[in-house]
Amino acid sequence: MKRKFTTSFKIQAVEKALSRNENSTLTEIANSLGIGASTLSKWIVKASNQEFETASHDDITSMSNDKRPQDWTLEERFNMVVVCASLSDDALNTHCRSQGGYPHHVKQWKLDFLNDKTHKPKTVAPSEIKILKHENKSLKNMPMHLTQFWPILIV
Repeated sequence: MKRKFTTSFKIQAVEKALSRNENSTLTEIANSLGIGASTLSKWIVKASNQEFETASHDDITSMSNDKRPQDWTLEERFNMVVVCASLSDDALNTHCRSQGGYPHHVKQWKLDFLNDKTHKPKTVAPSEIKILKHENKSLKNMPMHLTQFWPILIV
């Protein structure tokens, strides 16, 4: 017998798949949700094409509170992990939904804290990128016999 999933579940599954870390595969995410990898892939395509059936008004208002995992500050993540540590699964789900998050995010954040993966990669300012591109272009245009001296020439 074919299982039926709610639109809300499908949307949450797609969000979990799209916000996974680089060490997770779609197959692992699908297995953790109890669905097939091909089903999850189809849902991702449907979501990108906005082909999901219309969600109820309650689903839409509850989803409007949702935050993307990357939108949570480090302090918010830590507080959520601490608060959720002693909750049962049902209480965890209820609390996460009230805060606009998902239980799988809390579990991942806990692992990130334990493995010290909470630091964000350094972002390069657009002005710095522009300077580096200009410098790269000037080095490419430099005559080959002068490139061995480029650190001396560029001050």
